[in-house]
Amino acid sequence: MKTKILLILVLAMFSQKGQAQGMPVYDNTNFITLGKSLIESAKQTSELLKTVKFLKEQKERLEQVSNVVKQVKAVQEIVENNQQLYNTVQQDLREILNSPYIRPEEVDRISDSFNSIIEMALEDLNFMQQLLTSNLLNMTDAERLAVLEAQKERSRSMRAEIDLRYKRYRAIISVREMQDRILNREINY
Repeated sequence: MKTKILLILVLAMFSQKGQAQGMPVYDNTNFITLGKSLIESAKQTSELLKTVKFLKEQKERLEQVSNVVKQVKAVQEIVENNQQLYNTVQQDLREILNSPYIRPEEVDRISDSFNSIIEMALEDLNFMQQLLTSNLLNMTDAERLAVLEAQKERSRSMRAEIDLRYKRYRAIISVREMQDRILNREINY
């Protein structure tokens, strides 16, 4: 019987054409090292993603602060322009109206022309206050800043308009003063 088993084993070995097959041998230490390395890389990637998210949030906050600073500067310039506008109107209008060369029928028209600009400036300040304090318009900071920049330009143009009107009325007064001097001069023949 031993011979039969031995014969079967020999036949089985030769029937596989002499190719030996067996279990592959793996080095477990390399797989463990690779696994640890992959886990560490995943942790680092996770930390990097958290850092990127944090930096994006900080960038957004900086942009918001920058927009707020720009808005504050625009508002500050608008307020300064309106204050100068008010002071200019107050001084220039008084000077023009106190001139003896302005006729009484012109006083109302001159006052109205200066007052219309002051009223526009006050309406702009009211609008600006509503724009900044209420979120009725649901505007982004960039849109709000664009509106404030337009308001700033408008306040500059109002100051230029006041200066132009003052110069115009000063020129009228100068012409009338010159006419008065010419008409009332003493003639030495």
